[in-house]
Amino acid sequence: MDKTLIEERIDLGRYDERFYAIVGRGDENVKFFTTFFDVRIVPRGTELIIKGEEEKVRNFVNFLKAVLKRLEHERLTAEEVREYAKQFLKSVEAYEIEEQKGKEEKELEEEVILITHRKKAIVPKTETQKRYIDAIKKNDIVFGIGPAGTGKTYLAMAMALAHLKEGKVNKIILTRPAVEAGEKLGFLPGTIAEKVHPYLTPLYDALYDMVDYDKANYMLERGIIEIAPLAFMRGRTLNDAFIILDEAQNATRDQMKMFLTRIGFGSKAVVTGDVTQIDLPKKKESGLIEAMEVLKGIEGIEFVFFKQDDVVRHPIVAKIINAYEEYEKKREQSARKTEKEEDKEEGN
Repeated sequence: MDKTLIEERIDLGRYDERFYAIVGRGDENVKFFTTFFDVRIVPRGTELIIKGEEEKVRNFVNFLKAVLKRLEHERLTAEEVREYAKQFLKSVEAYEIEEQKGKEEKELEEEVILITHRKKAIVPKTETQKRYIDAIKKNDIVFGIGPAGTGKTYLAMAMALAHLKEGKVNKIILTRPAVEAGEKLGFLPGTIAEKVHPYLTPLYDALYDMVDYDKANYMLERGIIEIAPLAFMRGRTLNDAFIILDEAQNATRDQMKMFLTRIGFGSKAVVTGDVTQIDLPKKKESGLIEAMEVLKGIEGIEFVFFKQDDVVRHPIVAKIINAYEEYEKKREQSARKTEKEEDKEEGN
């Protein structure tokens, strides 16, 4: 990267004790300053012409001003001026380190989404996660699409709790399609909560990881946080709520349209899913895949796509995902090859 080069001139006034304290006998201090401040210094009469990179020239000029001011009140030898230069530069470096540390702490503080009950700071760990968080802040509806372990649901939950804590929403609604049970939950044993709990366990896990167990249960009992199957969203209008639809790849086309049209005033929705993990009878029925086509380009809706590089679980998870993807590709290639051979045989 190019460095900005500048030139500064400082007039030391006259040939006196101050002048020789700064430049030294035989310009010994000028030679020292040239190396120490990494600048070029050209003495011309009582004037010093300083050339070099802007930051380094500024440092030396500031030092000269400081030492000139000090020489107004006390006598210093050339050697003492050199020692003062060392102290001055050390203080500048210390200040820059503290300033940089302050900037980094401020940036980290700005990135913190939520502090959990265990005093753990939840922050985005990859560039895609940062884009995801920014998208949620700026848009009414955000789709987080990608493989497992990329933090799609976890970060959405953290953002929902942060919005609730800041009073931006009055409640949180967490929902998932209960694919294995379809719409026929009535045939399963137990209460409604017991029927749907197995399908919503990942959402409970994320909630209890961020909020104290008793506080989470209190919010669930009061309806401040609601966890329900996607089918239960039908016929509702959700105002002032943060809504998360998880495992959206398993929502049908009708369910996705129904869900998206439930969103009311003051609400924000995050839809998460992995289009490679569809459990519906026909992959083409996935409401998530259709939404990616239908809703692209609409203002207020943003799609964020995660990759294997964004997996933040145990490192072996990323390897497993890659292995399965390669395996699926080979299977598809083999299936296509078999189909072509069968078509060729039928043609003969």
